Amino acid sequence: MLFNLGILSLFNSAVLVILRIWLCRQFPVRGYQPRGYSTGGSSKYDRPMRQFAEENESNSQPLIYYIVPSAILAFAGLATYVHYNDEKRAVPLGKQAQQNSIPKRCTTNRPAIGGPFKLYDTENNVVTESKLRGNWTLMYFGYTSSPDVGPNEVEKIADVVKLLESKYDIKIKPLFVTLDPQRDSPAQLKAYLSEFDPRITGLTGSVDAIRQMAQEYRIFFKKVGEVGQDYIVESSHNMYLLDPCLETVRCFGAEYKASDLAEAITTEIQKASNSAAK
Repeated sequence: MLFNLGILSLFNSAVLVILRIWLCRQFPVRGYQPRGYSTGGSSKYDRPMRQFAEENESNSQPLIYYIVPSAILAFAGLATYVHYNDEKRAVPLGKQAQQNSIPKRCTTNRPAIGGPFKLYDTENNVVTESKLRGNWTLMYFGYTSSPDVGPNEVEKIADVVKLLESKYDIKIKPLFVTLDPQRDSPAQLKAYLSEFDPRITGLTGSVDAIRQMAQEYRIFFKKVGEVGQDYIVESSHNMYLLDPCLETVRCFGAEYKASDLAEAITTEIQKASNSAAK
């Protein structure tokens, strides 16, 4: 857009320069004649009226000399109007096309939580954020060596999945993202999660990939009491509900019971369905 404006500005400037040169050639500036008294000869005002009229008539220019500059100015103005009018129409059309290509519930303004990632599941398959689209997801960050809170939260996820299916006829995708990729291999995750519910998908990856994803989802974690391979991981035990567009709808803490969590998830899903139906 700025490039087009620059071209248009140069075009208008060139038109004005050409017009000025043309006017200077067609209407040269005559020398100034003082109107004071002269010592000899008669002034223009002493001539007969008929001679004065003939002189004015001989100095008059053809009509085309006035039409040409007017036409040039009119053309420049028309080009400017068409240019800005086209841009004015193009911007709303582009925005409208973009909005029509995105589902209504994906255009809501929510906090920027989440982002792209590339991890591996318990079968060593690559999992990116694109594979989660189209499903409601319940995401939890933990690690298999957690002594207390971690197992309780994973058990809560398993209970919520069962409640949603049996009581509300709702299916969601449970996701467990490890914060301890150095010890939580795909095989370790699979053995750990199968004790609660095999439908829970475990994700792991490199230390940098886990750290990046934790930052995107605003998860705090750090190693404490590290002695060799023996340590615990302090973390924020947040559980996220993601809609089919991967937008974070709710964040749940450890204080939620399974029944309360299932009811809250059902409420959010019904709310989204009612909003999409409007």
